[in-house]
Parts: sequence; structure tokens; C-alpha cells
Amino acid sequence: MQTEPLEAGRAATRPLHAPKLGPRRLTAAALLALGMLAPVRTDADPVAPSAVTGHASWYGDEFARRQTASGELFDPDKLTGAHRTLPLGTRVRVTNLLNGRSVLVTINDRGPYIAQRDIDLSYGAARVLGMVRRGIARVRIELVES
Repeated sequence: MQTEPLEAGRAATRPLHAPKLGPRRLTAAALLALGMLAPVRTDADPVAPSAVTGHASWYGDEFARRQTASGELFDPDKLTGAHRTLPLGTRVRVTNLLNGRSVLVTINDRGPYIAQRDIDLSYGAARVLGMVRRGIARVRIELVES
């Protein structure tokens, strides 16, 4: 058995083949297995009902200037969104069911990657909907044009 030092001079034993415990990171496969990650389906029928109710979240500066699935660079202040199956370029009206505010967004990316979320919105769209502080909101998503 190999020993490794612990605080205050104590030592713990662990088998030589056991990995050291470091920062734990869940892989996408693990998150998917736990039901915390929803797969992005490319084979799904992109024709959605005219309106669906679900949950929205938002993302902002941490993704600024990164390329989206549509090829454009992400701008947090634009009114854009990410959806798993709607065609890129589709315009949808997203309405916050808590306060009645709505915004037109263009789908330019894929996601969200959290199973319980239906759409990811840019910071600009989230600000219009009044959901920045809460981070998520119950919304209605209506297809405007594709």
C-alpha cells in the first residue's frame, strides 16, 4: 500500500491502482445518464407545434464572441436563442408567464444542454423578459417564422 500525507502529519493509505481524488468533473455521458443533460437531436422533426410551454435560461458574457451553430459570433446583447430542434434562423416569440413580457428572438445556436430547459436565451432577451436575476423562467415559445 502506498501512503500519502494528510494534514497535521497524518497519512492515509490507498491502493497503488486507485486514482488520486482531485477536482471531479462529470463528463457529458455521465450528465446524460443522470438525466441532467439533454441530447441535441439532429434527426428530430424540426416542425414544432405553434406554441409550447417550458423553461428558459440565459447565457451571456462567458460565451461572448464565440461562434454559434449558425456561424455568427455570439453577442449577449442581441435578441437570440438556442434551441435543440428548431431550424437555425427561426424566429420565435418567447413570453415570460410570470410577468407577461415577451420578446422576438432568432434561433442561432443549439442547446440548452440541461434536460429541464427548452430554450437558452441571450442576456439581452433575458433582460427584456425580466428574468436575469432569477436565471430561469417558465415561458411560452411561439413559432413566428422559420
